Amino acid sequence: MLEQSYYEKADEIVAQYGDEARFLIPIIQDIQSCYRYLPPELLSYVAKKLHINEAKAYSVATFYENFSFDAKGKYILRVCDGTACHVRKSMAILDQLYKETGLSKEKHTTDDMLFTLETVSCLGACGLAPVMTVNDVVYPSMTPEKVTELIKKLKEEG
Repeated sequence: MLEQSYYEKADEIVAQYGDEARFLIPIIQDIQSCYRYLPPELLSYVAKKLHINEAKAYSVATFYENFSFDAKGKYILRVCDGTACHVRKSMAILDQLYKETGLSKEKHTTDDMLFTLETVSCLGACGLAPVMTVNDVVYPSMTPEKVTELIKKLKEEG
């Protein structure tokens, strides 16, 4: 069960757009921006507000990879493993992130909710390979040493 403030925030977001079904995607995008994930309870709540059934709302939210029903850390780390990044050793970047954060292929978010680590097929910055992002800020030409420095800085800020 979510705190009441989550529902109040959803009400604010729905009010910005209106209660028409055509606004489902921007509404759930804004909700995910607020919480770094899409709480399933809020998706159901929004579906009712927009007068659509839950199945339709879930089919939209699960169709797009951008939506996540899993809580994410304060810092969402994405490592590109597209062709350009892969040949420039992005897996060394990923391995260093595993080492620095204690995460793995099976565990994506730290217990303290500071980091979530994801691999993606492309970040659209092939000329800057190997590349990673932290909360959508691009970090080009990464090396394992740069990863260590970056994680240390983020831990100090976090």
